[in-house]
Amino acid sequence: MAKIYYDQDANLDLIRSKKVAVIGYGSQGHAHALNLKESGVAVKVGLHEGSKSRKKATDAGLEVGSVADVSKWADVVMLLAPDTSQAAIYKDHIKANLEPGNWLLFGHGFNIHFGTITPPSDVEVGLVAPKGPGHRVRETYQNGQGTPALIAVLKEGTPLDLPLAYAKGIGATRAGALVTTFGEETETDLFGEQVVLCGGVSELVKSAFDTLVGAGYQPEVAYFECLHELKLIVDLMYRGGLNYMRYSVSDTAEQGDYVTGRRIITDETRGEMKNVLKEIQDGTFAKRWIEENETGRKSFEKRRAEEREHLIENVGAKIRKLIPFIDDVTIKPGD
Repeated sequence: MAKIYYDQDANLDLIRSKKVAVIGYGSQGHAHALNLKESGVAVKVGLHEGSKSRKKATDAGLEVGSVADVSKWADVVMLLAPDTSQAAIYKDHIKANLEPGNWLLFGHGFNIHFGTITPPSDVEVGLVAPKGPGHRVRETYQNGQGTPALIAVLKEGTPLDLPLAYAKGIGATRAGALVTTFGEETETDLFGEQVVLCGGVSELVKSAFDTLVGAGYQPEVAYFECLHELKLIVDLMYRGGLNYMRYSVSDTAEQGDYVTGRRIITDETRGEMKNVLKEIQDGTFAKRWIEENETGRKSFEKRRAEEREHLIENVGAKIRKLIPFIDDVTIKPGD
């Protein structure tokens, strides 16, 4: 049974006694910095000189400095820059400014697990990985709730006290902080993103949409059936698992689940899932992704542009504007 810690298990005064540098002010960075500040922690945000996020952070009342300066000032450095930027940021701006006894924290274990960052032995290394995007980490904190997180330490025998205190500072222990390892967090996170949360779901939605439109059905109707209603089903799963979803839908829908689900997710699909997991475990995915970034991200940017022009995106943008309670967000080229 996994070990889960809550507010009563964490000492907030421990992180309040430290100076914390949050490197990066994106999705996770802004949430961590603001939540820590409102929890009474001394925080500075580290950003490069030309960062567009500098004004956002200062407007939010946070102190901003260079990555090197805030790392030198801090006792605890939380590295929340994009995975593919972290190794260079660490090498050029953080490594020389770490002192014995400092903590280096990560919001995702990618660079530690795949060896692109190797901290010195006299620095403690930990993981605090909220299981949700940064805006949810911020919203739940402001509402007096929290987003669950995974926590870990790199060196066997290192106490969890500091990562737990940090987790409490961002509100995670309100929901629960589950103990894991860098390897487990990294590999399961990448697998979940690729097979279910992003890759699997988006390809399933597009393929179903294309099938209906190709058979002559209206794109707007196909959008409702294949994408819009997905949130309703996921919300049911979120609240009570698959059983509650099946309890809540019609018997006809439940029968469709039982007789059709395994025709879509076949033994071949499950076999490919195992192949994906193997490529994550042996570092193949990480190696390819790092190489893609080092060579200009041409394939990545080409696919991104193509996906943004898919018919389902154009239809969805029009439909969302017609529904009053949807806070529509439109992503434009360059965003």
